[in-house]
Amino acid sequence: MKSGYKILWTNHAISELKETIDYLENNWTEKKLRKFSAKLDHTIELISKTPEMFPNSLEKKEIRKAVIEKYNNLYYRIHKNSIEIISLFSNRKKPSKKKI
Repeated sequence: MKSGYKILWTNHAISELKETIDYLENNWTEKKLRKFSAKLDHTIELISKTPEMFPNSLEKKEIRKAVIEKYNNLYYRIHKNSIEIISLFSNRKKPSKKKI
């Protein structure tokens, strides 16, 4: 079993991460923001070590979906030696805005 895949973020995923952080900073407490950050870091660590542990998305089989919290899903693709994070989608948005 491989471990320690390199994590790569697409520009789109980085943009969604920034939007999510802005929203959380304005609407959540500092404690909740830190908790979300810890969950995101932990999930990325799990993906890096065992990327197959999360299920394939319903939209595209080559893309996997990890639930960070009920309001945020992380979508990623496995390459030979790396993981490409495609989207950090906020479930508060319309599903039609999802770009994966």
